Amino acid sequence: MSLHRATIDLNCDLGEGAVHDAALMPLVTSANVCCGLHAGSSDLMAATVRLALQHGVAVGAHPGHADRDHFGRREIAITPAECAEVIESQIATVATVAGAALHHVKLHGGLYHQVGREALLAEAVATMLAARWPQLVVYAQAGSQFASIARGQGLAVAEEAFLDRRYLTDGGLSPRSAPGATIDDPAEAAAQAVRLAMEGVVSTVDGAEICVEADTLCIHGDGPRAIQIAIAVRAALAAAGIDVRAATGRAPSR
Repeated sequence: MSLHRATIDLNCDLGEGAVHDAALMPLVTSANVCCGLHAGSSDLMAATVRLALQHGVAVGAHPGHADRDHFGRREIAITPAECAEVIESQIATVATVAGAALHHVKLHGGLYHQVGREALLAEAVATMLAARWPQLVVYAQAGSQFASIARGQGLAVAEEAFLDRRYLTDGGLSPRSAPGATIDDPAEAAAQAVRLAMEGVVSTVDGAEICVEADTLCIHGDGPRAIQIAIAVRAALAAAGIDVRAATGRAPSR
């Protein structure tokens, strides 16, 4: 299978306190700006938004659980109403700085995965977004319930794949606790990015291949080799003739 894709978005989680945000920003096309709960601070959030705007990078809100001890990556029990409220408040925080430039929302860590697979949470969040932030593109894991439900609410959705994580055969990500769950080799990450962009295919941890059709590819900004990976990915995508630009999302069928 070949998508013959001409463009792909490269998004990155930034404003989380990593030391290389300034070097990463020119290499990506969408910045998911930490809202200050799972990491970062209000000052860092504002500085990250300004840096993104300086480089012409699309600004997105990156809400997560208020769980700094686990960097927001632990799943925490939450009701649909609480989930919608905590996400809305964090988007509003970034919007106070970004204003009309706010382009998208992408959930973080444990919250991302919970909303991605739990229909009641996804419905509550999508309903809130449709009412309060209908102009935002929703970045959601490719094939997830959240992607489908958000599109059903009339929202534009950019389905996401991960170039620096390994996949399971069910389409989920290999748990971070598993050996080799992250891809730290720039050449391997670049090869995975090109296959995802051009073919919509990724290899799994057990050697199978699965379809993952994505509009945007994520690089984690807190990774120790994030800069080297971003440079390698940009070069590989360019060599494959793939333009890199911010995602506009796929609108629902009418």
